[in-house]
Amino acid sequence: MPIVREPLDPKISMWHFLAVLMRFWREKTGLSLTQCGEIIGAARSTVSNMEAGRRRPSDDQVRLLDRTYGTGILFQVLLWFARMAHDPDWGRQVDQYEKEALSIKTYHGQVVPLALQTDDYTHACIKASKFKDVEGITALRLAKKQAYWEKEEELLTWTLIDEAVLARPVGGKQVMRKQLEHLLEKAALPHVSLRVVPFSSGEHVGVDGSVQILTLEDRDVAYSGAQNGGRLIETPREVRELSHILDRIGVKAASEEASRQIIERYLETYS
Repeated sequence: MPIVREPLDPKISMWHFLAVLMRFWREKTGLSLTQCGEIIGAARSTVSNMEAGRRRPSDDQVRLLDRTYGTGILFQVLLWFARMAHDPDWGRQVDQYEKEALSIKTYHGQVVPLALQTDDYTHACIKASKFKDVEGITALRLAKKQAYWEKEEELLTWTLIDEAVLARPVGGKQVMRKQLEHLLEKAALPHVSLRVVPFSSGEHVGVDGSVQILTLEDRDVAYSGAQNGGRLIETPREVRELSHILDRIGVKAASEEASRQIIERYLETYS
């Protein structure tokens, strides 16, 4: 029995529109998922995920589709517009990329990044946010954090935090004490690098917001944080620009050992 998939709504986003057209042209030309995969160098399941909006094609793959279907540069242009447009479903896509990532590099200047948060710290952050369903959102984030660490050494974690993160008593002294102890524990893992950008470093490009670079098997993608949401970035040029920003922030950061000492110093203030 053939698999029946719920049709995507092409009006939701350009990504959905691209996925719908990929399926339309494949079926119009009589290609199976396997045959299409052979053309673009992907597995049958990968093509299915692309057409379902769960995975995104690369530049080379859409170029091969245009050549196969005789559509000029249609798919290449649609991919460009999809990357540039606002995607209301970006959060789910970031989650998917995090599951596939080989390494994740992050900078945050306001709070401890989710992956390194204790449960109480996470709960305190959500209570202070605009979310009404505090318990529901907390449960989702805790599940995401658990999935993050299940990959263990298969996922390299590179994190930069501003010293302001350590100075801000999120949830009170007890929560912060446990949080800083947790940071020291995680920083001791062989696949985790944690560095602090001290106040003494002065101004740096990280003041514009959080940045995340996710290294996948075949490319890098990026996430730029902002008030009321964020933006998933997949165009190679913009990803490189954000990667350079992360490198420039890293130049301002203390070494891993010096960062540990900074965290320990703050830990004493919360005792």
